[in-house]
Amino acid sequence: MSENCKLSQAVTESLDDYFKHLDGEPPHAIYDMVLGCVEKPLLQYIMHKVGGNQSKAAEILNINRNTLRKKLQQYSVE
Repeated sequence: MSENCKLSQAVTESLDDYFKHLDGEPPHAIYDMVLGCVEKPLLQYIMHKVGGNQSKAAEILNINRNTLRKKLQQYSVE
């Protein structure tokens, strides 16, 4: 199984667990919840790998450097 499939499976399993434990409460803001759970550790990991070099991180992530800066601020990642 490729790494992408493992990540997809982990998200699916986490969502299954989330829905099992709602205890009758309606689901809310799932998109933001999932992005927050995945995006912050992704940014932290990549920034660590590139020694804090935002240009290299943006290139690896295939996003604009300004977008990266906004996301780093949003998640308080240095």
